[in-house]
Amino acid sequence: MASGNPYFRPLLWPTIATAIALAILIGLGVWQIERLHWKLDLIATIDARMAAPAESAPAPAAWAGLDPKALEYHHLRLVGTFRHDKELFYFGQGDEGVAGYDVITPLVLKDGGGIVLVDRGFIPEELKEPALRKAGEVEGEVTVVGVARAPQARDAFTVADDARRNIWFTRDPRTMGAAVGLGPVAPFYVEADATPNPGGWPKGGRTRVDIRNEHFQYALTWFGLALGLLAVYLFYHRSQGRIGRPKA
Repeated sequence: MASGNPYFRPLLWPTIATAIALAILIGLGVWQIERLHWKLDLIATIDARMAAPAESAPAPAAWAGLDPKALEYHHLRLVGTFRHDKELFYFGQGDEGVAGYDVITPLVLKDGGGIVLVDRGFIPEELKEPALRKAGEVEGEVTVVGVARAPQARDAFTVADDARRNIWFTRDPRTMGAAVGLGPVAPFYVEADATPNPGGWPKGGRTRVDIRNEHFQYALTWFGLALGLLAVYLFYHRSQGRIGRPKA
């Protein structure tokens, strides 16, 4: 005799709890997929901005209403004169973990008279004194090509800036500019490209785009948990004789 039709007699409260948990887990997985697409679009936008031909920086007259984040990673060209007497030093590491500083030099723009802070690149600690890298202290009018960056945010773990010793742990142009007595400073700064400086220092081209994109793995985790929960739910009902096919 043939067996009867399959049957499923779900338990009320385990079913309700499982349904709620599945909705949450699947919702989190879908949210991570949406975040994945957002992150991929962001990375593509940054890559396109950095690869585009260099454009002129916003004029000083536009700085008051400028959102630095909207300008971030745009490829810019600046023309002006460096104020080497107002150099600032951002603590960091070079290749292979060598301790040192990024040299941040005010550039007085040729047109408009505004000042943009330029991260010219890295020097090791032993070259902090300008006299030891005199060739790199370029005089006269220069053209700088680089990438616009928004001021860095400070969090609870950021070391306090030491304005007295002129050593900085965040790059905030207006705070830094005020510390060395500069006039109007752009609300953004520029990381110079890798064009070599005379004497070899500072070494530019320090821009790093390091955006974590692990949303696909997170989505797989949430969907995997949902699948595992469903398997446990079905196994439990089967062990209780609530799923199966009647025996002949």
